[in-house]
Amino acid sequence: MDKARILIVDDERSTLDAMCRFLKRRFEVTGAGDGAEAVKLISGNDYDLILTDLRMPGTDGMKVLEASLAKNPQPLCIILSAYGTVENAVEAVKRGAFDFVMKPVNLEQLSLILDRALATRKLQSENRELKEKLSQEKKSTNIVAKSSVMQSIMELVKQVAPSRATVLLTGESGTGKEVIAKALHDESFRTGKFVAVHCAALPATLLESELFGHEKGAYTGANEMRKGRFELASGGTLFLDEIGEIDLSTQVKLLRVLESRTFERLGGTETLTSDVRIVAATNRDLAKMVAEGTFREDLYYRLNVVSINLPGLRERKEDIPLLVKHFVDIVCKDNDRSVLQITPQAMDLLEKYDYPGNIRELRNTVERMVVLARGDTLDTADLPPQIREHKDNVQEITTPSAATEESVKLDLGGNERKLIEQALISAKGNRTRAAEILGISRRTLHRRLNEYAAGGDPIKED
Repeated sequence: MDKARILIVDDERSTLDAMCRFLKRRFEVTGAGDGAEAVKLISGNDYDLILTDLRMPGTDGMKVLEASLAKNPQPLCIILSAYGTVENAVEAVKRGAFDFVMKPVNLEQLSLILDRALATRKLQSENRELKEKLSQEKKSTNIVAKSSVMQSIMELVKQVAPSRATVLLTGESGTGKEVIAKALHDESFRTGKFVAVHCAALPATLLESELFGHEKGAYTGANEMRKGRFELASGGTLFLDEIGEIDLSTQVKLLRVLESRTFERLGGTETLTSDVRIVAATNRDLAKMVAEGTFREDLYYRLNVVSINLPGLRERKEDIPLLVKHFVDIVCKDNDRSVLQITPQAMDLLEKYDYPGNIRELRNTVERMVVLARGDTLDTADLPPQIREHKDNVQEITTPSAATEESVKLDLGGNERKLIEQALISAKGNRTRAAEILGISRRTLHRRLNEYAAGGDPIKED
């Protein structure tokens, strides 16, 4: 193993010689008799550690420290300080020095300090390598986009992620706000978990307990202590989806956590702390809600430190082909199917549709197409009615080519029963999911099932 390279700087020749002789037993040592010589040596060489006297004529130890900082943003520089310069030595540590050693120097003690410093450097290097490796492994792998607007958003994500700043994600439902929140967490190097809370899915009486936890006996049914999401996300990221749905009472308590990082569990008196990064999301106009008095202004400004607005899918249509192929791969894998190809005609129609449900609607569309596909190619006849019948698409499918005539026969109007059976099989009898696959309402599916049953030919649902 190579010896560590150490530069020792001291204008007292006897002290310099003594330290050099002692440390040469274990390290590769270079001595400098003044600060100016040390600065020249630093500019042309790489040292693992620099040991420098603080008070020297001309170029003092602070200048040596500055030169080491300029060469390496994370140097290991140890300051040698006499009693009268302790305050200056402390200041040097604040400015980047690793430690300071009092003079006269105890060589055995100095050796231990150098070992600790070099062990710290090794650990820092290993941590950087690990972080870089983890960063490469989890770099926003779920972000599928090439549009300029999404590229700008991802650049902003990378810039903001390492900070503690609270981020507010806005945009229509289905635009991928949770995916962006996860990307912010992945790019942050935070070691804790990514924890999501969907505020709209919980009544106000349960949301507070979900966020802050509760003690045993805090309310009827609280049979044991339970940690809240703030505790579970400590050291990580807490994603508050649909933040505009929380009531004013919960808003007050959330504001306190954002301001002080402290909270109590329901029914408890112990004040707890949580090192958590908040990312909130909403499809509502919070500024308008503030004006209407339904959302606290102070909480709004606490959440809106950095705002990222996600565009609707209709504003980034160049991303649709990438998203379609991405979802086809996922759905085929989930359903143990070989990857299906999609014809240019079908892709063209998919690109022209406006997707009021945004990316979520596109994924459901692709899933429906894959599940109901009979062959190894997805064509225009496999598209759901709302896309085939969209005003911009009607003219393009009125005259199907010979290659697509067979798949046209599988349209819902002509083979409704077979399509419903396939959807129910795929959904494992779940009518709501089957209706989503078919692109119709659950009520319509229920009515058609009743009609088949009344005609004496019921459809088997499992």
